[in-house]
Amino acid sequence: MALTLTACNLPTQHHADPETEHMVKHERTFTGDFDEVVRAIHRGVVSGSSSASFEDSSDLNVGDVRCSTMVFERYSMVGANRLSLTVTVVGRERDLGLAAITSGGSQAIFWKVNSYGEDAFLTQFIGLVNTIVERQSA
Repeated sequence: MALTLTACNLPTQHHADPETEHMVKHERTFTGDFDEVVRAIHRGVVSGSSSASFEDSSDLNVGDVRCSTMVFERYSMVGANRLSLTVTVVGRERDLGLAAITSGGSQAIFWKVNSYGEDAFLTQFIGLVNTIVERQSA
């Protein structure tokens, strides 16, 4: 089975939950060094909040395609609970793709009452990624 990573110059994409209009996912493609980007994401997320923690990761190589998935958690003061950020970086040579998804942060049983913590975590992460991408392209 062969995997294909197509380098494309799609604009950065933010996907919102259609029912709540809250941002829940960030996707983008860019050029950079896979290892440097993964290390910078790990350092930046963990140092970006006093309550942030690195939970686990999975690193896979299939041929010349690399994939790293990292899971982080942090405490949300607004929601008085913990929430997670899952980040996947896929790369072949210097062509990279990134997807980040936040989850948790609500106290309701059947639907999300608030996703303010998720929005804040993802917004902070997008700022971090913008900085990393700028450094990679310099």
